[in-house]
Amino acid sequence: MTKLKSISKISNWFPGIEEPLIIAGPCSAESESQIFKTAKEIAGLGKVKIFRSGIWKPRTRPGNFEGVGEDGLKWLQQVKKEFGFLLAIEVANEEHAELAIKYDIDILWVGARTTSNPFSVQELADSLKGFNKPVLVKNPINPDVNLWVGALERFHKAGVNKLAAVHRGFFPFEATTLRNIPKWEIPIELKSICHTLPIFCDPSHIAGNTVYIPEIAQKALDLNMDGLMIETHYNPNAALSDMNQQLTPGQLGNLIDNLIYRRSTTKDKDFTNVLEALRSQIDSIDQQMLELLSQRMNIVEEIGKFKSQNEVTILQLRRWEKIVDTRMKLGKELGLTGDFIKKLLQLVHKESIQKQTEVMNKLTSSKKKE
Repeated sequence: MTKLKSISKISNWFPGIEEPLIIAGPCSAESESQIFKTAKEIAGLGKVKIFRSGIWKPRTRPGNFEGVGEDGLKWLQQVKKEFGFLLAIEVANEEHAELAIKYDIDILWVGARTTSNPFSVQELADSLKGFNKPVLVKNPINPDVNLWVGALERFHKAGVNKLAAVHRGFFPFEATTLRNIPKWEIPIELKSICHTLPIFCDPSHIAGNTVYIPEIAQKALDLNMDGLMIETHYNPNAALSDMNQQLTPGQLGNLIDNLIYRRSTTKDKDFTNVLEALRSQIDSIDQQMLELLSQRMNIVEEIGKFKSQNEVTILQLRRWEKIVDTRMKLGKELGLTGDFIKKLLQLVHKESIQKQTEVMNKLTSSKKKE
């Protein structure tokens, strides 16, 4: 059971804050002029109240641009004074947190690499005790919801109640179209664990390319996420980090204008009645589906007994290949995607093997006792 309770609503973080929250700014603070030009163009949109920028950049290998450090915080102070932005930066250790507080940074976020290390998270949580600043925790690099929850709990235990999660996708072990795999089921599970926890989406890091950002941003809003963190640079082609995933301020404005903001609920009785009728159909189908799966597993157990009696192996490769081939063809004819069918079959097959293993072990044990 999660210990995340009494999480403050976003509307209570700052006066006049609106949802969904849009956080925008460059991946990295590179120079005073770059920060000022980008902030000026974003401010001109009149649609963004929180300006973000990386001050320290965790890089996979040394030698790449690793941020400008404390100088960037001075530039951000000028941006805040000139344009009235709230400021958000990433912090990865106690020194970063202390400097963020010294330079009056409004929102702190914890990066994916830091979230993956409980020692680093605890150090940050301890350093922020007594400071009433919002903390955004990005998901860990790998899709481990418990590690994500654990990081959030560490900050909450330290007294941080202005807390939110940021979904930025998960590292793929093989090359994919997107930079990071969305695995939307993970933030959905997180929301199920803690209903009151705000969750933002970072479509820039999921996409890795500006082409995919609009689709991912819309998907996040359709899943009722509370806001977006979007990397924006006045001249992305000259950026010192992540140039391919940074929008120009003009592109950001177009994105915001074209997003569809849907309600999570409605008081329309006709809509509610139709939705409930459709959900009742789903409930009925789910029940039938589970009953059929139960019947299938009963037959699997009988097969396990028969194989055990005849000393035949559990895995029958030709049979498995035939199942995949015939069910894939049938599923596609019924309008289901190949990826969905394959994953479903693999889950069912895994459970079937487990059932047969249990049956065979039980029968073997009985024979030994005899």
